[in-house]
Amino acid sequence: MSGLTQEQILEKLTLVFRDVLDDDTLTLSPDTTASDIEEWDSLSQIKIILACEKMFDIRLNARDINTLENVGAMLDHLHGLNV
Repeated sequence: MSGLTQEQILEKLTLVFRDVLDDDTLTLSPDTTASDIEEWDSLSQIKIILACEKMFDIRLNARDINTLENVGAMLDHLHGLNV
């Protein structure tokens, strides 16, 4: 799986978030932050990162994870990795 568009990455991220947060109605946008989603806490963040690594077959390091302040930053980072 390589060369996904940001729209395709957002679709996959939405699936990850819905699964981890157990909310099939969740809709993400690039501006979505943890403060927008009540269930998105520090424990969920870890689960989201692990699920993203599995979904996109990548490894994220702590430095990268700390820069992901919203869904848009996740999209940009994942797109930059050419997933």
